[in-house]
Amino acid sequence: MEKGLVNKSFMQLPHGVSEYLLVAHPGPTVYAQVMSEKQFFSAQFGQALASKLKPHITVADFVATEQMEDTIIRWMHRVISARKSFQVTLDRYGAFKPHTIYLNVQDPLPFQELAKELKAVDQFIQGYGCPPMHLVSHAHLTIARKLDAITYQHAVQHYAQQQFFASFPVQELILLKRRDQFDACKQVNIFRLRP
Repeated sequence: MEKGLVNKSFMQLPHGVSEYLLVAHPGPTVYAQVMSEKQFFSAQFGQALASKLKPHITVADFVATEQMEDTIIRWMHRVISARKSFQVTLDRYGAFKPHTIYLNVQDPLPFQELAKELKAVDQFIQGYGCPPMHLVSHAHLTIARKLDAITYQHAVQHYAQQQFFASFPVQELILLKRRDQFDACKQVNIFRLRP
């Protein structure tokens, strides 16, 4: 997954604690386009991880105890179900130093507004001694991450010359969870936005 855990320095979370990710997935056509880009990246730069990660935009990631899950879901439902669905346009490639190539979200405002409204959930989580949520500040869709310096430089040079443009509606957000950074994510809930 994307940026992932608030603190990647651990291998396993304490018993009863999980990592949660709130994400938006592109629709089927854009999903296929992005997967094609990720597979090209894997083949071109020898980075198998790029094609293994599903295309998504992370809205929030956090750790919480499983006892908090029902309350978190209720609060997220209140926030998300009150918001209208919106269009996302992916326009051009970008890079985060020192190791990530991504597709830029042309208008990040809907994601930033969601992040602001999720601060109440963040306060709840922190109130129980968990670290702060990582809320989206720069909405993007990762093509490849954890690149070594040489691969990163070659990729930046390659993608500086490339174009990408695609658009899709966000009609729902998915809450995922996993026990540690090596665990597969499991779907916890789907939050539908208003039409």
